Amino acid sequence: MKPLEIKKGIYWVGAIDWDLRNFHGYLTNRGSSYNAYLVVDKKIILVDTVKDYLFDEMLGRVKEIVDPSKIDYIISNHTEMDHSGGLPRMMEIAKGAVIIASPNGEKGLRRHFKKDWNFRVVNTGDAINIGARNLNFALVQMVHWPDSMVTYVPEEKLLLSNDAFGQHIASNERFVSEVGFDIVKEEAAKYYANIVLPYGMQVNKALDAVSKLDIDMIAPSHGLIWKDRIADIAALYKKWASNICENKAIIVYDTMWHSTEKMAEVMKTAFEEKDIPCEAKNLRVNHISDVMGSILEAKYICVGSPTLNNGMLPTVSAFLTYMKGLAPKNRVGIAFGSYGWGGQSVAEIENILEASKFSVPVKGLKIQYVPDDSELEQLKNKIKEAL
Repeated sequence: MKPLEIKKGIYWVGAIDWDLRNFHGYLTNRGSSYNAYLVVDKKIILVDTVKDYLFDEMLGRVKEIVDPSKIDYIISNHTEMDHSGGLPRMMEIAKGAVIIASPNGEKGLRRHFKKDWNFRVVNTGDAINIGARNLNFALVQMVHWPDSMVTYVPEEKLLLSNDAFGQHIASNERFVSEVGFDIVKEEAAKYYANIVLPYGMQVNKALDAVSKLDIDMIAPSHGLIWKDRIADIAALYKKWASNICENKAIIVYDTMWHSTEKMAEVMKTAFEEKDIPCEAKNLRVNHISDVMGSILEAKYICVGSPTLNNGMLPTVSAFLTYMKGLAPKNRVGIAFGSYGWGGQSVAEIENILEASKFSVPVKGLKIQYVPDDSELEQLKNKIKEAL
């Protein structure tokens, strides 16, 4: 795949990771891309690199446009290894290049690579002139690392948005319109839910700053480039950052001898009878990162487990730990489960839901051994009364 000119003199030169299926615990069924960008002006600028094992792919694309040894600046919008993994090798080639990074970016790169590179530290409002264009910088701390920043090219109305607005998609296409908004939206939502969700306050601040810019293209560090539907993805980010939920439910559970599963099925019916769309996700077959994609916009989050060894099943415990760390807000939580003699799992789940600051309108939804029809009917009625 050749480099692609996305604006006059500005090229995508990144790499495609077709086989990536796990990104620090997040299941990436469609692979990913690491988007590096080359700006050719009086000065030559490379914006970010790629994972180290894909460096040669990126370098080959750069070489089709310029002599990489002539690169003047390398902008590090983010220190994480999917962005900076190729930096050491690039600095061996572009020996005179200056690395532009945020204050925390410089600290992170020095600490990680332990190299005495030539850094230029920038803050929000700083800019450099590279000829016919200027590069403006804005720190977006904790979206999603302390070092994160974005780069804006006002003459091109182009925002190089770092991880914001990204998606994990491996594709020969480079623009959202070429793949389809529905697919990209699904992956953007999953990306937000599994990576950015805890930082809603910081995302809102970043969105307020970005809204003042004249933008007709957003080029993120992963996935497809936005040259249309920009208002739509910005509105979705605003919604997600504000933890605005839809009136729908998700039931997340694991089951031992199908009793908890039967409870989940009748609870799903209860929501549907109240005209609330509901999904049921068995953790034996649904990865926690896929479940988080559904949780992103769901108001009701029901979590179920039978009791095992005086507690919940490990799959449910792992899910709750993962979800609690991602900190969804403004949710209603319901715990449920079957048991043989102790029944401690439900109380454990409720404790975590309450610690996550969920509203818990009904407690103690547990049934001993195999639920019969009358017990399931009572369970359904309790759910409907609580809604």
